[in-house]
Amino acid sequence: MAFLCGIDIGTTGAKAALYSEAGELLAQGYEEYQVHFPRPGWAEQEPEDWWRAACGAIRGMLAVAPAAAPATRRVGSTGTGDGIAGVAVSSQAPTMLPLDGDLRPLRRAIIWMDRRSEAEAREMAAEFGDNEIFELTGNRPDPFYVAPKIRWYRKHEAALFERTRWFASITGYINYRLTGVLTMDPVHAALLGLRRWSDRGWSRELCAFCGVESEQFAPVHPGEHPIGHVTASAALECGLAEGTTVVTGTVDGSAAALEAGALNPGRVAEMTGTSTVLLLPNVENLTAAPFIAMPHAVEGASLLLGAMSATGASLKWFRDELADDERKQAVEQGVDAYELLSTRAADSVPGSSGVIFLPYMMGERAPIWDSSARGVFFGLSLSTTKADLIRAIMEGAAYALRHNVEVAGRAGISIDEVRTVGGGARSNLWNQIKADVLGIPLLLPARSGGAPFGDAVLAGMGAGLIEDPHVFLQETVTIEKRFVPRKENRDTYDLRYETFRSIYENLRTVFERAIGRSEYGD
Repeated sequence: MAFLCGIDIGTTGAKAALYSEAGELLAQGYEEYQVHFPRPGWAEQEPEDWWRAACGAIRGMLAVAPAAAPATRRVGSTGTGDGIAGVAVSSQAPTMLPLDGDLRPLRRAIIWMDRRSEAEAREMAAEFGDNEIFELTGNRPDPFYVAPKIRWYRKHEAALFERTRWFASITGYINYRLTGVLTMDPVHAALLGLRRWSDRGWSRELCAFCGVESEQFAPVHPGEHPIGHVTASAALECGLAEGTTVVTGTVDGSAAALEAGALNPGRVAEMTGTSTVLLLPNVENLTAAPFIAMPHAVEGASLLLGAMSATGASLKWFRDELADDERKQAVEQGVDAYELLSTRAADSVPGSSGVIFLPYMMGERAPIWDSSARGVFFGLSLSTTKADLIRAIMEGAAYALRHNVEVAGRAGISIDEVRTVGGGARSNLWNQIKADVLGIPLLLPARSGGAPFGDAVLAGMGAGLIEDPHVFLQETVTIEKRFVPRKENRDTYDLRYETFRSIYENLRTVFERAIGRSEYGD
């Protein structure tokens, strides 16, 4: 049997998953790492942590299925009976990672949730115009993208900037550690904020404004393009066989859309991990200012993303800071702490006994794009329980998702069904809450682990095992469970959603005054 391997470098951990060439999940491994928050609104990670965790996840996967990685592999070989036929990596994005001429990181990576380059984004808007940048790149000027981050880096860390030869994505960097080849894929390239949406070419004007040249980024190749093979040194570290084929890979969101079978318009996906992302496929190269526009992992389609910032991260924050009992109990019982939090939340009622949570713990992206927004528990009383708080976090994420769904509808984007993937999809309670809040059935695919399945599809295409991804997804993506909206909760959630929106609107100017732009480098 030939195997396919998908590796995803997420915001809080690395996951590796092994699939048969028919798409059956055979084994997986996972390892966490840290996000560093040196100042409010700043978020960084150590590149070595990604590689260490990737190696740990791969070895954990292979411990379950050791036959998938023979000691060596004939370079370039494909087909059955030869271990892992292909590997693809996806990652969180976008990320600013500067490398020197020897491809060594010069500092911690500045990741997608970092908002320090607010001033630089405003400078770009002042220089070129908000609408002009949107028309050019398909996206608004915002600290989320790499371009303002690079301008901040040039301004505030000039000595390191002068030593920088390359800027890499996480996927590209892990590919380099695996194969010795630095890569860039079309999806990561679009999220740089330095390329034209119309023809996917580099914008000389934006590059010049940020002080970079297009030659500082690796050549752009499709996600299924074979870029090299696992080196002997990488094989010793991660456990994959030397000579295993590696393809370019993609961004986690586009890979997760493949896992959900969301390749054609109307069939959308929502992925909840550290953040929640509404994935809206289209074939018209659509752009919409409240959303992120990027190519799909498979050529011929594109995606609009209603990308939130800290939905799952808010639950993780609660787990780490306010759920000592649940974490201890999870260790004692050998279960996941999030499972216990979900069980505890079920003790509350729809509407969380009046508590409403704004999940803006790191500002917010779509659809409000407000760096100053912050998390809020509203409606606390002396009768409020821990169960109410946990459920309120889940409901707050669902309200933010509904806001994006409504904006998508006003933009003329059809939504026939919503499929849920990612770590958050493991909670039946959370899935039901989302269905009730949206008023739309939520479908859980039989596999809902997130991006690694989509990575495996790209690996299979690159290895010649998957000829047509549309046909493959049609045959392999099946629905395990449907969560149908419950009419008895509709009025409660409609009312709470109106209040959710009203809380933010009334606090918007308060956030700006209280948080202030000084936190973001002014």
